Amino acid sequence: MSNETTKPVNAGFAKILPVMFAFFVMGFVDLVGTATNYVKAEFGLADGTANLFTTMVFFWFLIFSVPTGILMNKIGRRKTVLWSILVTLVAMALPIIAYLLCPMKSTVQLVLIVISFAFLGIGNTLMQVSLNPLLTVFVKGDKLASTLTLGQFVKAFASLFAPWIAMWGANSISAFTYTNADGKQVGMWWILFVIYFIVGILGYVLLAFDKIEEPAPDAGTTTIGRCFKLLFSDRIVLLCFLGIVAHVGVDVAINAQAPRILTEHTGDTFTAIASSATMVYFVARMIGCFTGGIVLQKISNKLGVRICGVIMTLSAICFAIFTLVPTNPPVWLFWVAVALVGFGNSNVFSLFLSHALMYRPDRQNEISGLMLMGLIGGAIFPPIMGAAADVAGQTRAESVGRRHPREAHRLPLRTRRRLRLQGARKRQETRGSLIGSRHFGAD
Repeated sequence: MSNETTKPVNAGFAKILPVMFAFFVMGFVDLVGTATNYVKAEFGLADGTANLFTTMVFFWFLIFSVPTGILMNKIGRRKTVLWSILVTLVAMALPIIAYLLCPMKSTVQLVLIVISFAFLGIGNTLMQVSLNPLLTVFVKGDKLASTLTLGQFVKAFASLFAPWIAMWGANSISAFTYTNADGKQVGMWWILFVIYFIVGILGYVLLAFDKIEEPAPDAGTTTIGRCFKLLFSDRIVLLCFLGIVAHVGVDVAINAQAPRILTEHTGDTFTAIASSATMVYFVARMIGCFTGGIVLQKISNKLGVRICGVIMTLSAICFAIFTLVPTNPPVWLFWVAVALVGFGNSNVFSLFLSHALMYRPDRQNEISGLMLMGLIGGAIFPPIMGAAADVAGQTRAESVGRRHPREAHRLPLRTRRRLRLQGARKRQETRGSLIGSRHFGAD
């Protein structure tokens, strides 16, 4: 292969349209959060059990990321992406089969859904590892970070639409109505899988017929040991890896914990306002990705990382003030914090990944596998944040209810109710832990 082929060139958006469409398919993994809420209510699953679905999806990044980098050296990046889309299509098809052919609320139905989530995690691992370095065929230099961010912007659309499509199906399509564990009538929420299955087929066809001349494979014999040696022997590669671990951990944890933080500190029940915290986060992410796609073309990656760091720090300050105010905390600070963390965190992945890929262009396939292994942070951070939230909530309740009983009586009624519910929930969890270890997943 000639040098002209191996050197990437900056291409127009039209030439990379099939690759960008694949980024939309990549966003299918985020429907796990939406689907989990419906499956949990349908089968009456405990919080710990339901949250294992998210952990299970991200767990595959630890297993398959580095082997996928090795696979790319054998079959190429485009073929690896095509295989990942096929695995994702299987993940979309299994819930459709479960709801069309299996008895409602049956064990077989639940097993098929769980297997679907596993395939979704495996497919997303293959796609993340192979799709991001595929962009280096079209884009080079500092423009890579902005193009990766643009891909994340496209991916965010799939994440954003998923809850709305599921809600529309649950409320408007009554062909397969069932009664969930709470006694609520729910329609065809799983139309989400049908629509995304069709979109996935379109993404496969577009990429399959796209002509892409890939660079030569990474130099040397690629092995798992060689990959990990690169990770721990090169400080820059290790720092980029840790940055992605933190990015994904914050992304998943805030997505899961933001509604809970709002309800526990205001005394409100889990209303539509609280649940919209996830939507605010995704909208802020989309705005951040769109902004980053433009701004990162004009500034260096180092400056981009510093700007993101400042924004994330401001978000942390807002969260801290909101959670530390004992009574009637300023709710607007919560929404500012969610928006800031979504906006600031949106470009971190692209910045670290592009820097690592350009830092060692001779080993891009291996580095991509290593960096995407950092998505295991999505399985590590939620349980940690959940445990921290439990401790903080318990401590707060005890400090108000035990140390200052008189002040507790002066609290708003909804706050007193919340504190009582926290205590009851804590006692229930304690009794459950004595019976068995069923609450072992992410909180």
